[in-house]
Amino acid sequence: MQRLSDGLFQKFSALVYQEAGINLHDGKKSLLEARLAKRLRATGIDSPRAYLDFILSEEGREEYVRFFDAVSTNLTFFFREPKHFEFLENVALPEIVERNRKSGTARIRMWSAGCSTGEEPYSMAMTVLTSLDQPFRWDFRVLATDISTRVLQTAMLGVYEQSKLANVPVALRQRFFEPLRDGGSTKTYRVRDELKKIIAFRRLNLMDSFPFKGKFDVIFCRNVMIYFDKKTQESLIQKMAAYLHHGGYFFVGHSESLTGLHHPLKYVKPAVYKKL
Repeated sequence: MQRLSDGLFQKFSALVYQEAGINLHDGKKSLLEARLAKRLRATGIDSPRAYLDFILSEEGREEYVRFFDAVSTNLTFFFREPKHFEFLENVALPEIVERNRKSGTARIRMWSAGCSTGEEPYSMAMTVLTSLDQPFRWDFRVLATDISTRVLQTAMLGVYEQSKLANVPVALRQRFFEPLRDGGSTKTYRVRDELKKIIAFRRLNLMDSFPFKGKFDVIFCRNVMIYFDKKTQESLIQKMAAYLHHGGYFFVGHSESLTGLHHPLKYVKPAVYKKL
């Protein structure tokens, strides 16, 4: 691939920031070049300049989505940052259950924002389903969103190699996953319908207006805002907090902090916030 000039890098960087709020600073130039090289090979386009023109054209709309698939980072695994799931089980969920019982509602709603290939929302759903007393009495659902259609396809399929389930306790693996007998050398598992039906996967650009009206009891937005600058982080946290019930919990990644940002949430412990 032709080397990306500084001027062209700035054009791509501005496009990514404008569309997705992701801050591709100068230190990310080599990463962008690597991701672009893959898309140029896939499309047969011979230069970054021609590729940029193509994705901004009417006929390049599908490739435009694939470009954002390529530049978004999708590292995740089941029960990543396990203390969050311990907090969800032992603190957040009991509070939500008690509050909802007093108000006479069986509705529990959670949102995995930036769900990648699905490990996070499936982990949230497994935690809740195994913690609730008589879970069938509750109207429990998880909304799982991501900007990347590629990772959402994996999430909706719900098929994972055995190595991906290393952090899933055996009891949960046996209850919520079934082995696939495809004859291949790599053992794979499929999410059972009991778990899959809890979750709605949708494409959502967090920079856009949110297409839902209801509020959530819990929002996971972990390891997402690290790609945004402070201005975008503050705007996003305020927008998301408006969709959180009073008493609801907001989780960020352990490498993230809301310190220095103006927002309506109360700090509870590292990477955990509450709307009072």
